[in-house]
Amino acid sequence: MDIPVLVVVVVAVALIFDYINGFHDAANSVATIVATRVLTPFQAVLWAAFWNFVSAFSFGTGVAATMGSGLVDLSKVDSYVILAGLLGAIVWDLITWWWGLPSSSSHALIGGYAGAAFAKAGMSAILWGPKWRDTLLFIFIAPMIGLTLAYILMIAVLWIFRNATPHKMDTWFRKLQLVSAAFYSYSHGTNDAQKTMGIITGVLVTAKILPTFHVPVWVILSAHAAIALGTLSGGWRIIHTMGGRLTRLKPRSGFCAETAAGLSIIFATMIGKPVSTTHTVAGAIAGVGSIQRVKAVRWGVATNILWAWVLTIPAAALVGWLSYKVLALFYQA
Repeated sequence: MDIPVLVVVVVAVALIFDYINGFHDAANSVATIVATRVLTPFQAVLWAAFWNFVSAFSFGTGVAATMGSGLVDLSKVDSYVILAGLLGAIVWDLITWWWGLPSSSSHALIGGYAGAAFAKAGMSAILWGPKWRDTLLFIFIAPMIGLTLAYILMIAVLWIFRNATPHKMDTWFRKLQLVSAAFYSYSHGTNDAQKTMGIITGVLVTAKILPTFHVPVWVILSAHAAIALGTLSGGWRIIHTMGGRLTRLKPRSGFCAETAAGLSIIFATMIGKPVSTTHTVAGAIAGVGSIQRVKAVRWGVATNILWAWVLTIPAAALVGWLSYKVLALFYQA
């Protein structure tokens, strides 16, 4: 396989990953608005997909730069490494989708990429430093930010509407949830699509098609289109977990969860961090669930989700490593 054809294949696989990312993370975008019955599942994914795409060109490409050139040394990898990393991420995403676990597509991509780079060039291929440190720290920081903001927002809403009846509150927040769901889907698109942009730009640099790391316009548009189409397809197994099994949601709590998660993701995007949107929204849902009483959150389900988070990077890294070793059998590494 010559380099130009290989690059086309890697770009296509990257967009497939982006589609699966949207498919996998559709639950994050629509779980609360479906659980509160503000929109039907089909209406919700249409709404989410639209805002996923609209977020193109927002907040620069800092996350793409981190993903594409901040974690792995591009001078020590090639297009096969990037292809193997994508395969590692895709396999782990599909496994956790089948199990109905809302794992992080972002961390699956990070793990798969790192595992494949390690298989090619050993530890020297990994750029250990602040970007890896921050990425790993945000596994724990992101859900805590989402949980804390959601908890604060929920307290504020209950205080502001302290004299309103529950029925009146639900009437107001069924309308407001359309706004919060749009905001969350917008933030999801602008952070998650950038991760695929970074990978595609990385392969263009390693193949010497681009002289330096900068994200072309066509890459931005194609990444957002792919994630929006994936969201439109939906991931109903995970929606069931996020929207109903973790805690019971009402329109007011759904509004607070979506708004808190959206604010957290926008903050991470502005500082160029590839935060897990899955972790953030799960933390926010737990935050609004615990406002009434801690037992309102099904912590057994939350524990299963946490295990999926912890295992994602090493599991995807293992698949990425194996994928590279298999690919290396068919070309001169």
